[in-house]
Amino acid sequence: MMEKYENYYVPEQSHWPIVGAVAMFLIAAGAGLTVMQLSSDASSGQYVLYAGLGILFYMLYGWIKNVIHESQTGLYSKQMDRSFRQGMSWFIFSEVMFFCAFFGALFYARVLSVPWLGGEGNNAMTNEVLWPAFEAVWPLLSTPAGETTQAMGWEGLPLINTLILLSSSVTIHFAHVAIEKDQRAKVKLFLGSTVVLGSIFLALQVLEYVHAYQDLDLTLQAGIYGNTFFMLTGFHGMHVTLGTVLLLIVLIRIFKGHLDSKQHFAFQAAAWYWHFVDVVWLCLFVFVYVL
Repeated sequence: MMEKYENYYVPEQSHWPIVGAVAMFLIAAGAGLTVMQLSSDASSGQYVLYAGLGILFYMLYGWIKNVIHESQTGLYSKQMDRSFRQGMSWFIFSEVMFFCAFFGALFYARVLSVPWLGGEGNNAMTNEVLWPAFEAVWPLLSTPAGETTQAMGWEGLPLINTLILLSSSVTIHFAHVAIEKDQRAKVKLFLGSTVVLGSIFLALQVLEYVHAYQDLDLTLQAGIYGNTFFMLTGFHGMHVTLGTVLLLIVLIRIFKGHLDSKQHFAFQAAAWYWHFVDVVWLCLFVFVYVL
């Protein structure tokens, strides 16, 4: 008796990876130029950034459209589904390592370098030579140049955003339960609510940044505290933006009649990613805002 093997679909050669690479390069270059030109009237960096974002969304639209077409025409198998799951799992793991690097930088600054500058242990001479008036207190609200800033408290917008993301984890869970039961009306309700909550989070984070710059003098130039604050919260905001876009795409597919209780990995992948950004924010809230 001959053994029956499962078919494995091998996609055609695609141009989307190189398009995405170009988009990411333009976004990185544009963001860097924009930050460098904040104090001047030049705005060329913003145009490069917008061009990169436009190409990125074009790539996402085209690539996702191709994947949806392949899935809807029955080209995928169980092995392909396992490949998607492994790929998404490794992607999220890489994102965990990405944020571990920034949390590591925060840990190094707070636990090691700041106490060293304050003369802790055998570093009294370092303190006297480099910064005699330095006090090893975190958050570090003054720089060697004499510039001062204010710390962003955990009350207000940060606390509200924390409650919003926690609520979004609940709504995406209920949406997941609903899709497994083919309750499409509930999926639309809870998934749509998650997209709205993610959008509100981003809008409030913009207001928080405006408050930081205008009222607290908390900027990227505000020493190690300002650097770590904006690097951690800014990169997290980028991930929330990506997660919201992914959830919105899944929601559109639900309205088009795609995905069901048996085949809905696109939904699962977006949900996994959303839970990841929620957990990262809880760590941010504790270590950046509260402690």
